Amino acid sequence: MQGDSAHRLEDLKAKQEAARLGGGLKRQEAIRSSGRGTARDRLGMLLDEGSFLEIDAFVTHRTDDHNMFLHKTLGDGVVAGQGTIDGRRIYCFAQDFSVHGGSMGEMHALKIAKIVEMAERAKAPLIAMWDGGGQRAQDGVNALAGTGELLDRLVQCSGRIPTISIVLGPVVGASALAASLSDFTILGEENGQLFLSSPLETPEVINGEVDAAGLGGANLHASRSGIASLIADDEEDACDLACMLLSYLPDHNMADPPFVPTADPIERSNEVLQDVVPDNPNKPYDMVTVVEEVVDDGMFMELFSAYADNIIIGFARLNGMPIGVVGNQPKVLAGCLDIDASIKAARFIRMCDAFNIPLVTFEDVPGFLPGVVQEWGGIIRHGAKLLFAYAEATVPKLTLVTRKAYGGAYLAMSCKHLQSDYNVAWPTAELAVMGAEGAVNIIHRREIQAVEDDEKENVRLRLVDEYKAKFGDPYVAARNGWLDDVIEPAESRLRLIRALNILKSKREWSPPKKHGNIPL
Repeated sequence: MQGDSAHRLEDLKAKQEAARLGGGLKRQEAIRSSGRGTARDRLGMLLDEGSFLEIDAFVTHRTDDHNMFLHKTLGDGVVAGQGTIDGRRIYCFAQDFSVHGGSMGEMHALKIAKIVEMAERAKAPLIAMWDGGGQRAQDGVNALAGTGELLDRLVQCSGRIPTISIVLGPVVGASALAASLSDFTILGEENGQLFLSSPLETPEVINGEVDAAGLGGANLHASRSGIASLIADDEEDACDLACMLLSYLPDHNMADPPFVPTADPIERSNEVLQDVVPDNPNKPYDMVTVVEEVVDDGMFMELFSAYADNIIIGFARLNGMPIGVVGNQPKVLAGCLDIDASIKAARFIRMCDAFNIPLVTFEDVPGFLPGVVQEWGGIIRHGAKLLFAYAEATVPKLTLVTRKAYGGAYLAMSCKHLQSDYNVAWPTAELAVMGAEGAVNIIHRREIQAVEDDEKENVRLRLVDEYKAKFGDPYVAARNGWLDDVIEPAESRLRLIRALNILKSKREWSPPKKHGNIPL
């Protein structure tokens, strides 16, 4: 009996070692020599030391065909389990490129689906590390069946637990769809790639018109497709970014986001902001400067910074409380809203609302971007997404108008009429249907044309001043209750924190319904 027990123990150790080696020592060393980490290396970077508890280490594929190629490999190309980050529990998995190139067979997909379901049941965040070449052809339709279950589990998690994807190698096909279902997708700058169709099947790549990086590389997805939330310098930086994102997010949708005490005083005056808005209404300035001056310790984690940069989004804190920041960027397209900016902000707003993160909007918007391309591209529908997202959100909503708030774009940017909770403006703000000059050219066109040529400019300037005094002055909106106050820029931090402290207990009731029909 003792001999049998010792034999079983030896057998277990051998299997554990085999699972740890994945596709073999030689393949793992080849991966490391290329500057990439193995699945276990990456999980070691992400998690607290010694906290990883592996699940399904002995799972193997069930395919009997192509045995010469698909030898049985314990773990089936993915390392999955649970651990902690700064003592906080999470579920996670990492695809193992040393096993069949990280391709997703039936059991590989079902193993991930199991971890995703466990995360949802435990109400704990999920961090996914993707590095695989799509669905495993040798598994046939079984691979698609397993992948379908995985995709369903990921969709069920959406809005219930935070999900973060880290892409550290080429990820193709349905695996790319799975990665993009996450709340945030981080791509490694050098090796992170996402493709729905394999570069080997893409005519432009075959013809040499574009390379794989140009088709689906990190920088492409950061600036053109808008899939990459953040770009990491290397694998360690990718793990650090994921941990930083997690620090702003709650464990699940019924929990409050993490509070982090700060030494930054509530009463800190923002004197720098007194002169940040130029006297010339057409001169740009950097809204990121405004945000960093107001929030705790000047720490603003901007997301999608290279995509639709006429609007800024990201995380920060006010008096230790996480907030989602949305702001127009006057130095890009004068802060106008276009299709990409509307979509970018709308999804972020809905994510913040799902996870109980208050929204603070910094507004300087002259309108929606005009032009044939925008109109034909559906700016009406896409702009409606932004308006819908703000109106639907039930978290505390605070808005600070720094300069322009014109027309439909004013309405779409968390105005008082969309049940925003606290709306204030600086004295430099203008709230109107359109800019004074444009309005005067329409309203007083005949009057201006009737005067002598040398007097037209003087008449026009007088009428512009009259229009601003009558309609554009922030005190006009304040008198109607559409602004809660007009404040000095130096008071911005103090006022926003005081309002947020009061709104912490906000609860909003709405009639039961399955969900709204956002204009997708």
